[in-house]
Amino acid sequence: MKFKVQITHSVVKNTLLGLCWLVLSAASAQAAAPACPALLNHTVERLQDEKPQSLCQYSGKVLLVVNTASFCGFTPQYKGLEALHAKYQDKGLVVLGFPSNDFSQETGSNKQIADFCENTFGVKFPMFTKTVVTGENAAPLYKQLLAETGQKPRWNFYKYLIGRDGKVVDSYSSMTGPDSKSLIAAIEKSLKQTAP
Repeated sequence: MKFKVQITHSVVKNTLLGLCWLVLSAASAQAAAPACPALLNHTVERLQDEKPQSLCQYSGKVLLVVNTASFCGFTPQYKGLEALHAKYQDKGLVVLGFPSNDFSQETGSNKQIADFCENTFGVKFPMFTKTVVTGENAAPLYKQLLAETGQKPRWNFYKYLIGRDGKVVDSYSSMTGPDSKSLIAAIEKSLKQTAP
């Protein structure tokens, strides 16, 4: 009888130690993952397959959010945006493309847009399904961007730079190309910041 009590005590002790370890591990993992800022707390559909994607996956990254179009004078900016993404992605930059027909220059289906971006400009940065970026029916992300900056996209390839903390650093007109010295300087400065 005495022997059984010792085994039970040992089993209980080991079980409690195991549970403590699990709780500490979960808390540690949660502390390591950056919290999702309000600006990124949205789900959008990926362009290629229309599968829902949480923008929270980009928490702690520097983001360049761009509304795009396939038939616009600024469409060649896709090439520069892809170059920016490729150059800085290992340091934490992610370009996010949101095709939009708000300015009547994106008439294709999501599949046609995806094929055009990949085949014409080799776009590999994340792209999402056709999105309303202005007005009453604007996507929640774009409504928040307007609320934070007071600026809505005035044309295709309008850009918002978001820091690692999930706050808007600045916004840039379509005339500001991906190779703009001021944009690159702002990206590099934001990349040097640490995630909260």
